[in-house]
Amino acid sequence: MIRALIHLTIAAIMLIGVAMAQDVAVRSDHPDEYVVVKGDTLWDISGRFLDKPWQWPAIWHANPQIENPHLIYPGDVVSLVYVDGVPQLRLNRNGANTVKLSPSIRVVDRDDAISAVPFESIAPFVRDLRVLSPSEFEGLPYVVANEDERRTATYSDQAYVRGLDAEVGEEYVVARLMNIYDMIGSPPEIRRVLPQDGWRVVPNVWNRDQHIYNQVDPWDRRPKNPLGYEMYEVSRVRVTQSGDVSVVDIIRDRTEVRPGDFILPVSDMGYESVFYPSAMDEVPEGLRVLATSGQRSGVGLYQIVSINGGTNQGIQPGNVFSAFRTGQIVKDRTGFREGSFSKEAKVRLPEAFDGLVMVFRTFDDISYGMVMSGSRVVIEFDVLRHPDERM
Repeated sequence: MIRALIHLTIAAIMLIGVAMAQDVAVRSDHPDEYVVVKGDTLWDISGRFLDKPWQWPAIWHANPQIENPHLIYPGDVVSLVYVDGVPQLRLNRNGANTVKLSPSIRVVDRDDAISAVPFESIAPFVRDLRVLSPSEFEGLPYVVANEDERRTATYSDQAYVRGLDAEVGEEYVVARLMNIYDMIGSPPEIRRVLPQDGWRVVPNVWNRDQHIYNQVDPWDRRPKNPLGYEMYEVSRVRVTQSGDVSVVDIIRDRTEVRPGDFILPVSDMGYESVFYPSAMDEVPEGLRVLATSGQRSGVGLYQIVSINGGTNQGIQPGNVFSAFRTGQIVKDRTGFREGSFSKEAKVRLPEAFDGLVMVFRTFDDISYGMVMSGSRVVIEFDVLRHPDERM
């Protein structure tokens, strides 16, 4: 039933897309046809034909006679045609008849199949990452020590877990707390708190008006109103002895297990490897980039950002946003036409467009997106707006 509803939803999306096709802007320099090569994505291919690659679902049409949508492979030829004045992208496969394309291109075992987006870049964030609510986080079992009191443990080692009520043979996820998203200020805003040095080091709070960091008082260095706990899977374990302190064997590891890591139930949350780019009718006010994937200096193409909005704000996988960097406030030390403007006056520089971000994973109030295009890096605190807004 669920699968049927999904297919019906996809069909509805496609019908809407066809209706919107008249509004799709085709690039004036688009090629008549393009030969697909290994490493291409649907976004890349569409960008050769459209001014706005995120609009590709409107002109890639599903074939209702085929249960599984067509896959695109290197060597296939994509061409742009017009049907009753409406642009459509068509596919010619190895000299065969031209077929209609579908945006529903899934990641499959075939290494040469073309995916909608570079899935390998987001795989860790859809397979291994969870954002827990405060109630879900509270009281989680945790690793209290490793075998021989070692700081780290890996595959085939043992670890000791406190607070785990489990039967021998049950398997669990070992997850590490990466970030806490906290509500702070008036009006309240979400900030990211880093678990560095036992919570002794916390990033300063960003002052958007003055474009500077404000120091956080020592007594305000722990999250006051936590919204979500970002957890990343590092290992899998199996219980070999239950009790007040349980003994677990490490049966799979992505990285080492450390004391303080948390224990979560194994959950096949599932994930979508299909993304339908779309624009929200109305972008939530105050939407911005919370963090970039490990680089304060910013991230570029196919790198990851987290944003301060999720399903509670109506954000869905596939939503595309334009990221704008807030203009800095600077002193005018020169003046312009002496007497017209006073020297030393403060002025705000214009905003700058950094790039397009597409959401691929959503939680209640936090989402994760991939940078899909742009001539500049996307940085923390970039403001997110409708993708039609470009500068």
